Amino acid sequence: MNFPLITDPYFYAVTIPAVLLLGVSKSGFGAGFGSLAVPMMALAVTVPEAAAILMPVLLLMDVMGMAAFRKDFDLKLLKFLIPFGVLGIVTGALLFKVLNTNTVAGVVGALTLLFLAQRLLFPPKADSPPPPRWLGALLTTTSGFTSFIAHAGGPPISAYVIPLRLSPVKYTATMAYFFFVVNLSKWIPYAWLGLLDTRNMATSLVLLPLAPVGVWIGVRMARRIRPVLFYRFLYAGMFLTGVKLLWDGFH
Repeated sequence: MNFPLITDPYFYAVTIPAVLLLGVSKSGFGAGFGSLAVPMMALAVTVPEAAAILMPVLLLMDVMGMAAFRKDFDLKLLKFLIPFGVLGIVTGALLFKVLNTNTVAGVVGALTLLFLAQRLLFPPKADSPPPPRWLGALLTTTSGFTSFIAHAGGPPISAYVIPLRLSPVKYTATMAYFFFVVNLSKWIPYAWLGLLDTRNMATSLVLLPLAPVGVWIGVRMARRIRPVLFYRFLYAGMFLTGVKLLWDGFH
């Protein structure tokens, strides 16, 4: 009988940095970088396998993120975001078997880069109004959808929440609670699709100790960094994520 665990050294060579990067992003510091985790792991396994392996790791990271920022979230904003995020999860579950994962990655990458280009070429003024709620609903639903397909929900929702100009801590806390609900909503559909098999879950348990390391590093950074620098890191993470996802869309 084969031992139900991925033992390929190359898999761990690309996955360990991916999990640490995901942990740092879960703390809010460099949030855009988290969407690189699945593409990095896809160098060694399929995208569905990578997404399934990360499920328990994401759950632990989400719980840690909420504990670290339990008094700082924006409840009113969460009440608006969460229903649309769950709607995106349901859509992703229903379309999962008929979608080309690379196509989804390419679309998310293109939208991410378009958002960044708009922010850089036409920077918002200090008194500019927040984005309309219909756009928030659309981007948040897209976030739930891309999160289900490839744990790449960060860029779409960041495109809506960043212009709201939350403080770094409030932004981080709100995203931690939002993605806890979104990621928890994935478990039943992932099981229904047959992705939570013994091999993937055993591999995830091996990676689990890395989760608190990445989150701890990111939390310390998020609480000490100036807002201007914080958002520069967000933009950098979104740029790299957009480029990588767009690249994946053409391959």
